[in-house]
Amino acid sequence: MEPLREVEGRAIPLGRKNVDTDVIIPAHWLKTISREGLGKGAFETLRTEPGNLFDDSRFAGAPILIAGDNFGCGSSREHAAWAMADLGIRAVIAPSFSDIFSGNAFKNGLLTVVLPQDAVDRLLTVAETDPIAIDLESQTVTTPFQDRFSFAIDTFRKACLLGGLDEVGMTMKRIDAIAEYERKIAGTQPWLARGMAA
Repeated sequence: MEPLREVEGRAIPLGRKNVDTDVIIPAHWLKTISREGLGKGAFETLRTEPGNLFDDSRFAGAPILIAGDNFGCGSSREHAAWAMADLGIRAVIAPSFSDIFSGNAFKNGLLTVVLPQDAVDRLLTVAETDPIAIDLESQTVTTPFQDRFSFAIDTFRKACLLGGLDEVGMTMKRIDAIAEYERKIAGTQPWLARGMAA
C-alpha cells in the first residue's frame, strides 16, 4: 500500500447524502477479483446524469471527493473502495460514513475525513473553483482562502496510512518475531513444527 501523508488538488463536490456502495460501484461490476479497471464503473449511474461531475474536465484526476452524510452505506462490498482508488481518489470528506465502508477504505489506503456539515458546505463551495489540501500528519484540511478544519482519526489507522501498511505489511514488519516463535515451537513442541513445515 502506498503511504498517504498529504492529498492535494481539486475535489469533486458531490455533496449527496446516503450514497450507497451500489451507486459507488454497481453490482454488475462485481464479477472480478481484480482491483484494476473498476474506476470505469465507479459512479456509473451518476455518470448518466446530464452535467455529471465525474466526467467534468474541471475535476479530471481529482484526488478528493466531498460527499454528504452516510457515505458508503448499503452493502459491505470492498469493490467500492477499490473502484474509488482506481478512479484516483485518495480521500473522501463527509459529515459521516458507513462503518463498513470506512473500514474497507482504510484497509485499501483511502482516507475518510469526518467534518461537521458547515465545514463540508464550505469545502463544497471552494471545490467548485479551487484546490483543497489534506494533511494527515497535522490532521487538517485547508483551502487557499485560509480555511483550516481539524479532523480526528484513530491513531492506529493514522500510523498505518502514513506508513503505507495494510494487514500484510503489518505482519511482514514482525517477520523476525514470527520466525523466532516458530523456532521456539520447533524446539518445545516438535509435533506442531511438522505442521508448519508442510
